Amino acid sequence: MRGKEANKVRGGYLGLSGSVLLGAAFLMATSAIGPGFLTQTAVFTEKLKSAFGFAILSSVLIDIAVQLNIWRILGVSGMRGQDVANRVLPGLGYFLAFAVALGGLVFNIGNVAGAAMGINVVAGVPLVPGAILSSTVAIALFLRKEMGKAMDNFTKALGILMIALVLFVALKTQPPVGLALKETLLPSTVDWMTVLTLVGGTVGGYITFAGAHRIIDAGVTGTNRLAEISRGSVNAIGITAIMRYLLFLAILGVVVSGKALDPENPPASAFLLGAGQIGYRFFGVVLWSAAVTSVVGASYTSISFLKTLFRSVDTHQRRWIIAFILTSTAIFSTVGKPVKLLIFAGAVNGLILPLSLLSVLLAAHRKDIVGDYEHPKLLTLLGYVMVAFTGWMGVTSLSKIAELFK
Repeated sequence: MRGKEANKVRGGYLGLSGSVLLGAAFLMATSAIGPGFLTQTAVFTEKLKSAFGFAILSSVLIDIAVQLNIWRILGVSGMRGQDVANRVLPGLGYFLAFAVALGGLVFNIGNVAGAAMGINVVAGVPLVPGAILSSTVAIALFLRKEMGKAMDNFTKALGILMIALVLFVALKTQPPVGLALKETLLPSTVDWMTVLTLVGGTVGGYITFAGAHRIIDAGVTGTNRLAEISRGSVNAIGITAIMRYLLFLAILGVVVSGKALDPENPPASAFLLGAGQIGYRFFGVVLWSAAVTSVVGASYTSISFLKTLFRSVDTHQRRWIIAFILTSTAIFSTVGKPVKLLIFAGAVNGLILPLSLLSVLLAAHRKDIVGDYEHPKLLTLLGYVMVAFTGWMGVTSLSKIAELFK
């Protein structure tokens, strides 16, 4: 095959690959951008003011190091996180799979709640009907014949919509952009616990695996695809960073004017104070978009951790994903948001990143997993540093479990 025919095939191949990688990037990014992401950003902006920009920049650099390690090694091996973990230490993959599934289910209850609240803000729909409607939208994606493509397009569309709406609010609140940029590079205050909290919320738990497992499902694997995989992993963090920084600027414009955010719902009050009723409605759209895409990401990734360990899950993946969403919705509709379960899931979630990252780093030097691939030494070093930091945070978070039994 030569000339135009070869170029046509190559162009179609790269176009399909590029579409999958962009979809995987948005899936990972929108999985990170959930209700907690919005609240976290509002609270830290009010606390640190312009200096929060440095925390965002620092967390982004750390996120890139973590994401590159995981995406590159899984992408080269063509194996999902649980399978790599089981190769490194038999049984570890089962622990990670159940931890991700448990954490994903509990956090999905919060995501369903966020989606319901978003519809309530926009249209006044009561919470339970709003939760059912939102879950129906998510389930519809997984009923499509081309499930992966539908998921990619959905997360891309809502991701772009969220960025556009937050940009509008940022323009309305008129934040001190010059001061924010200065403090991003030369901060007056540095809070490393805030940085690590942002890292945990961006690449912790199942989140970084959402995109990595998506590219594996699409067959974008192997050393010959390494450049594309690396680019896709950085793009995912870039999308999250853009959303975080625009949200920071939008809220900064409110807090520097001397207005106090409502502690009951900091991000909603920021949008209301900054852009009036239209800003409040926009917040509802952003909240719904953030929550429903997180429902999609959490459900898909949680089941992807189980599919290679249990034949029935692999054979009936769609049904398991739909059952996962229905269970989350049923628990929210009947019980509400179980606070103790959320605390427990948060503590377990804190152990997932250090354990999964450690297993991936150890796999990077196993020829039976990655073949002749040589993982960059700098990425390896940065990866082990993050294992230590996130491991410390994970052990600290275990103390929260003790509070459940007091």
